[in-house]
Amino acid sequence: MQERIVILDFGSQYTQLIARRVRELNVYCEIYPFNKVPDLDKSIKGVILSGSPFSVRDQGAPQVEINKIKGKVPILGICYGAQYIAHHYGGKVLGSEKREYGRANLSYIDREFELLKEVNPDTQVWMSHGDTISQLPDDYQVTASTRDIEVGAYKNKREPTYGIQFHPEVYHTLEGKKILKNFVVDICGCQQDWTPEVFAEITIRDLKEKLGNDKVLLGLSGGVDSSVTATLLHQAIGSNLTCIFVDNGLLRKDEFNKVLESYKDMGLNVIGVDAKEQFYNDLKGVADPEEKRKIIGRNFIEVFDREAHKIQNIKWLAQGTIYPDVIESVSVNGPSVTIKSHHNVGGLPEKMNLEVVEPLRLLFKDEVRKVGESLGVKDELIHRHPFPGPGLGIRIIDDVTPEKVRLLQEADDIFIQGLVEHGLYDRVWQAATILLPIQSVGVMGDERTYENVAALRAVTSTDGMTADWAHLPYGFLAEISSKIINRVKGINRVVYDISSKPPSTIEWE
Repeated sequence: MQERIVILDFGSQYTQLIARRVRELNVYCEIYPFNKVPDLDKSIKGVILSGSPFSVRDQGAPQVEINKIKGKVPILGICYGAQYIAHHYGGKVLGSEKREYGRANLSYIDREFELLKEVNPDTQVWMSHGDTISQLPDDYQVTASTRDIEVGAYKNKREPTYGIQFHPEVYHTLEGKKILKNFVVDICGCQQDWTPEVFAEITIRDLKEKLGNDKVLLGLSGGVDSSVTATLLHQAIGSNLTCIFVDNGLLRKDEFNKVLESYKDMGLNVIGVDAKEQFYNDLKGVADPEEKRKIIGRNFIEVFDREAHKIQNIKWLAQGTIYPDVIESVSVNGPSVTIKSHHNVGGLPEKMNLEVVEPLRLLFKDEVRKVGESLGVKDELIHRHPFPGPGLGIRIIDDVTPEKVRLLQEADDIFIQGLVEHGLYDRVWQAATILLPIQSVGVMGDERTYENVAALRAVTSTDGMTADWAHLPYGFLAEISSKIINRVKGINRVVYDISSKPPSTIEWE
């Protein structure tokens, strides 16, 4: 049984970051909503209570069944979690003029405190709280303070229950990883055996047991998630896996053939389907981004279903679902408000009466890459930038036509190949070219032109949840702009997007 840390989520923007930091210690963890505390078993070595946008003093503030876990396994309350424990067991939490947001320093540390073992005096931490713990419950003691806040950290004298007012998961807390290691490894006793190799070994074994001799169908995209999913399934069930790769006419230049060749070398059974005309016909005259996404998704299902019915005795549909998708579906406040429709194979399991298998549903994106590397998946597939399911259809900010797709493919190819040639590709999380629905005046030779504008977009990120615009060298951007304008007839102006997420999304539509 894989040992694990449970994180109870009160809605903090940092909850996923806590999970990522714990997993960086090679310790497996799972996130649960605060109101769905799992039953304790031998696999659960400790529990972390997250921060929250709420105040414990609010009417309707999140309440957790803490008696199910307190005193039975070690607990670490972070920010709201720390305030909740103090408030629930008789302490006082007050709104205070001494609010702390941003960097602070621990002016006092109890050097005997196991959670802050070997943490340097005056170390920098990151605060984000308006309420303050003004009085601790009986049997609790202060273990760290800042210049403004007395209860910066505390512990229960009788059991391994701890609270810290700051956020160890953010990089601004300089020794945050050490603090989490003290809790997860030294206090909870986790073995640090959660590695990509172990995950792959366990998953392949479980897939063999679960699937037996059943046949499985997988829709490939050429991206890292579907490629690693395919590799795990292939190693588990071999030829009983059939993959379908659909060319919707919205892929990057020459991508359909390149990706098919890569999969052949991996020994996968892949069916390539050219469905460009069907997609182009249905997208004709449609400019609304949400409608485009729905049309692309519907057509994908139709094509996939049509091809799948040519294969006999399929029982399972495999999907490259990863952990952020799972967390989103069970978020504290229910599924988030729809920002955009996601393009996946939604609807297919019911339509085709198939069961679903999701080998990657426990992994973050960077963990998927590490598992792929451990399995020997090709580097060009592992480190490909994320590419949206609707493809270039949502990078044409207008209706989609074959000519606009051609223009965008040519410009995008120049951008992506330039990143590769200049050694910038791996420094960027995702790069894209967007064809704008405006034309601008230009002069080429002695002629006046009135042609399309292309926007370049490149961002840095860890998992796509937040992103900053990539600070690419000016010389590089000038070179790419010149090449696009000179080589792609129909584009006479190139701009660079310097928006970060939030507030902007990575894609324009």
